[in-house]
Order: sequence, then structure tokens, then C-alpha cells
Amino acid sequence: MNLKFDIEKIKNYKSNSQKARVLTENWVNENMYCPRCGNFNLNHFENNRPVADFFCPSCKNEYELKSNTKNVSLKINDGFYETMIRRIISNKNPDFLFMRYSNVEWKVNDLIFVPKHFFVPEIIEKRNPLSQSAKRAGWIGCNILVNKIPIQGKIFIISNGEICNKTDIINYVNISNRLITKDIKSRGWLMEILNCINLIPTVEFSLADMYNFEDYFHKKFLNNNNVRAKIRQQLQILRDRKVIEFIGRGKYRKLF
Repeated sequence: MNLKFDIEKIKNYKSNSQKARVLTENWVNENMYCPRCGNFNLNHFENNRPVADFFCPSCKNEYELKSNTKNVSLKINDGFYETMIRRIISNKNPDFLFMRYSNVEWKVNDLIFVPKHFFVPEIIEKRNPLSQSAKRAGWIGCNILVNKIPIQGKIFIISNGEICNKTDIINYVNISNRLITKDIKSRGWLMEILNCINLIPTVEFSLADMYNFEDYFHKKFLNNNNVRAKIRQQLQILRDRKVIEFIGRGKYRKLF
């Protein structure tokens, strides 16, 4: 894997946005493997495809690339808000690759793989409509709030210019599949519970620790009048999926 961009690809381009698109997409096409099955390359879809940018010719999984020069661990711009929400609800969204690159050294600094099953509507932020003077007046885009995705769903392929081990990444992706939940409402609860577990600084935690988030869950899920029972149910699901381990007397241990 070569972290440097092939700047010869942009010698005929003047627009900075076009240069960025050509360089980053060309880099993925030439350097990136499939983090799901390990196939040695990803293929580029035809231009302007509305759903995904790349696909694996082996397992057929689809990927969308988002890149910029800023911190991709906070938020990143995406397309039309309503389209994104529909994709998440219908479970038709692709996996994502979030890239941070340098436009001085022209190289990849960070690349994060986020599996599709970590996406819920709550991590999609609606942007303000474009002004009436804009070419697409009234158009409403969105941001993906990467910082609201559980850490288990942010898998670094490149971190601060260091290439992570491919075998470890594929194994980690396979483990993350334990969290696949098709029902969007159930997925929302599971992701919120997981985020709260991640906020507990110790490897071992108790049911009482989770009850400390009760007010947060009441505000998040207004229609649920039995939050403590829901917390226990979600912990059982995470236990059954081997994400946490029950060690007795209302205590748990993080496994993943």
C-alpha cells in the first residue's frame, strides 16, 4: 500500500474539488483491498452513481468514499439528507471509507472503515437549506456525525500515516458483524447502549453503572416507559453476541 497520491492524474484539472476527487478515488482504486473479505482490490463504479463509489469484485460489497483534509473522526459532509435517511432505514446504504489526506504532501493520513450496520438516523445531521440565490436553492444536505458512531464501528486501516495490519482489520470486521441488526429501532437502542458502555472507563462495569444513564435514555427514547428493563434486555443481547461477558452479581466485562 502506497500512501502517496499519483499527482500525474490531476495535471489536466484546475478545480480543487475535481483534483481531490480524482486523487482520492484513484488511490482507493490502486491501493485499497476489501476489508470484508480481503480481496486485493476494489473496483470503481461508473461516475455519478447515486449510492456507492466502489465494489468488491469478490464478495460484491459496496463502499462509499468520503474524504477531506480535516479531522474525519468528528463529522464529514455527505449528500442529500432525505436520501441518506431513506438508505439507512431501508438497510441499503453501503459501507463507508472516511479518508483524511494532506494536500501539501499529497498523501493519505487516515482511513477509517465504518460498516453499514453502525448507521442509524441519529448520526445524520440535517444541514441548513441552500439559499435562494444558490444554484440548487432549497437543497438540504447532511453531515455524518462520526463522533456518535461507537468505537467498535470505526476501524482504522491507516492511522496517522501508519498502515494497520490487514489480517487484524479483517478479523476485527468479522467480529463487528456480531452487531448486525436489521431492525432500525433495535439498532438505535443497541448503538446507544454500546456508546454508554464505551463511556465507562473500566473494563468491568455493573448494571448500576448502566442505570446512571437512565435519564439520558428517557430523553432519547421518549416513548419508552420502562428504560431499566430495556437496558437489561440490550445487555443480554450484547452478552449473547459476545460483545460483553456476564461475570455474576450484576457485573459485566467488555470483550470487544
